[in-house]
Amino acid sequence: MNRIKNTSGIMAAIMTAVLSITLTGCTGAVSTAAPAAETAAAQEPASAPEAQEQKEDMSAKITEPYFTKGVYVNYAKEAENPTLDYYYVFDSETTGHTDDGSVGMGLPFACEQKDSTVSFTFGGEGEEPVVLTVDSVEEGTVTGHFDDGVELVFIPVEDVDPADFDAENYMREAAGESIIYKDANGWTVRYDPKLFTVNGGGPSVSFVYTGESAGTNMITASYNVDGRDARTAIEDLAKEWGDKATVTDGIFPGTEDAKGYWATLPPENDSSGLYSTAMARDYMDGYLMFELTGHNSGNDEEDMAVSDALAGIIDSLEFQSI
Repeated sequence: MNRIKNTSGIMAAIMTAVLSITLTGCTGAVSTAAPAAETAAAQEPASAPEAQEQKEDMSAKITEPYFTKGVYVNYAKEAENPTLDYYYVFDSETTGHTDDGSVGMGLPFACEQKDSTVSFTFGGEGEEPVVLTVDSVEEGTVTGHFDDGVELVFIPVEDVDPADFDAENYMREAAGESIIYKDANGWTVRYDPKLFTVNGGGPSVSFVYTGESAGTNMITASYNVDGRDARTAIEDLAKEWGDKATVTDGIFPGTEDAKGYWATLPPENDSSGLYSTAMARDYMDGYLMFELTGHNSGNDEEDMAVSDALAGIIDSLEFQSI
């Protein structure tokens, strides 16, 4: 009996220990879970305002209009060493045109800016609009994407006027090359902006030499509709210049078969060094004339530099269909 009692006591002690361990474990589990729940509950209210604040900050950065009047160079964000030859020229917040500096062409567009999007209609009325989703606007730089998902960057170009911006010339000048004058009457010439100032445009435009020289050195181009043809206009000009002026004819520069007429007045000895040359061709409903006025200084090197620069303009003459 004593052995049975002792065994019963041992068993009771074991059961008491097991029960004690089990209760202690349960109590530990509860105490561990409760702080976690409290922490989660405490974190939730803190994260919501933070997310809202971030959202408001982002909205503050993307405000209308995203594009303002000016010129933006455009490229794909993922491109390595982009050529930077494609431009969006905004004449206003609702109109403008693209300008591809590599080919000298672009498309007009109308646009509507709202709700973090810019809806572009390229090429005129009747075309389907395409939508740019604006992702960010920071210090004037716009990033966004069209439906293809390619991330695009639009960076404002400083110190240019959208009214007379020309992407091809902007790139040529940046590279130190001669730039192109494009006349509304369908002809072009190239000139060095470091050596010439261009004045006027349309019916009459002048290229004035600004380098070291004696007197005035310039070329004036004009399109005239005054009832005369090119030959008559040149002969009349030669008469104004006097007996020393001569008249000749030949193929007009920039063409293969258009006939041109020249009046030439050489410089006189012991004079200011003034000399004049004019050339004209029949063109559209009238005639196109280029008049060159020059002054020799007596310094052969200087005079040759001026002569070459003026001749370079005439030699670069090209005609486009209009």
